[in-house]
Amino acid sequence: MLVGLIIACEVAFWVLLAAGLLFRYVLRMPRTGLALLLCEPLLEVVLFAVTAVDLRNGAEPDWRHGLAAVYIGFTVGLGHSTVKWADARVAHRFAGGPPPVRPPKYGTARAVHEWKVAGRWILACAVALALLEAAARYVGGDGDTGSLRAWQTRMLWVIGINLVVAASYTLFPKRRPEHGPDPEPAEHR
Repeated sequence: MLVGLIIACEVAFWVLLAAGLLFRYVLRMPRTGLALLLCEPLLEVVLFAVTAVDLRNGAEPDWRHGLAAVYIGFTVGLGHSTVKWADARVAHRFAGGPPPVRPPKYGTARAVHEWKVAGRWILACAVALALLEAAARYVGGDGDTGSLRAWQTRMLWVIGINLVVAASYTLFPKRRPEHGPDPEPAEHR
């Protein structure tokens, strides 16, 4: 049941996003669109409540409970940037908005961009880690929390990978080609 709810939350996320942007830009009803977009966090509240009730009713914590915590964490850390990404593209396509800003390709600007991306992923993992720890403590010493601890280890790996990627752009920045046309817009220099 929990895996089905996680899948339903993911589908509902994209349906609400599409409906919110449709109302906002295509149907020219920005308040309705905003209301639909603001319903997105309710999905995580429902998933959190169902997971907590499942554990409270004596379910052994397993990979599904860990997946629910990770899903909530990733939605908290990455959901807003996903909505912004989609909003910029739909605004450009259907409402005459400016073209979406592309990430910088070179130098310090690229390194700063990569650290911002890493920050979002680290936030996602930190929220997941906190929820996993809360679930492990909620179950207490009587339950088998091994699967929750395994998810925590995975989240630490994701944090480490993001730190390595961001650091690599800082320590080894890609340099702009010296010959030929400038492939990067001026706003990223």
